[in-house]
Amino acid sequence: MSEEGKAHRLLVLGAGVMGVGIATLGIGFGVPVTLVDVDRAKLDHARRRVRRELKLARLMGALPEGAAPGELVTTVSVEEAAEATVVIEAVTELAEVKAAALAKVSGLVAPGTPVVSNTSSIPIDELAGSVARPEDLIGTHFMNPPYLIPMVEVIRGRRTGAAVEATLASVLARLGRTSLVVADRPGFVTSRVLHPMINDAIRVVREGTAPPETVDALFEGCLGHRTGPLRTADLIGLDNLADSLRVLHERTGDAGCVPDQLLLDKVRAGHLGRKTGRGFYDYGGNPS
Repeated sequence: MSEEGKAHRLLVLGAGVMGVGIATLGIGFGVPVTLVDVDRAKLDHARRRVRRELKLARLMGALPEGAAPGELVTTVSVEEAAEATVVIEAVTELAEVKAAALAKVSGLVAPGTPVVSNTSSIPIDELAGSVARPEDLIGTHFMNPPYLIPMVEVIRGRRTGAAVEATLASVLARLGRTSLVVADRPGFVTSRVLHPMINDAIRVVREGTAPPETVDALFEGCLGHRTGPLRTADLIGLDNLADSLRVLHERTGDAGCVPDQLLLDKVRAGHLGRKTGRGFYDYGGNPS
């Protein structure tokens, strides 16, 4: 059977913001998804969030008309990976955590199964040493929320095999996404450009040049940015942004990637953006 006609089952590791978003995308396009996390309470919450996000995606016209939703299975057992045709790791943006998750799951899937690390900044080749078959490891950078943004940055590691790259492209097309392949460098394209820019915008706010609302309005009205850098930061998650900037600074030496103190202060206070109800903006205390 061709890849286009193949029945796929996604396994998503991590029931955080990105894991739930990727699961929602798969289910919305009729693909069964197994969502794995070590925290049962988080999985229960994830089910409610998937239902809510599916409703939003339908209202936004982001899902195929009349498509039957895929089945969602939630579990704390990574052994469910044995049935998956594609594994997408979406745990926190820390290399050691990702490496441990990938090491465990890669030995369970059949050879040739794409093992995907969804990362905003960590080079794929850094993670390749942790997996059973480095040729099966490939990277993605889904934007948040994945079901509303139709393009995905795909990262080809130095040891990524052509067959796995082709399979992933086919799966992403099945999910209505356009994929663009980039080379394996810290931050790739989007984060390498966007995250230092957001860091600069945060610095401007801290220095008192303008409040977040004015910074974002200028980016929207003068530069055509759809949301502005500070609303984008809240959507990314301020903790995720800080982690990504640290990765970029450690691996490139770019001083502009040292997380600004205002960003660190917000993370320390637990004001992480939309997911906690407060970041650079107040969302009424309602986590997304």
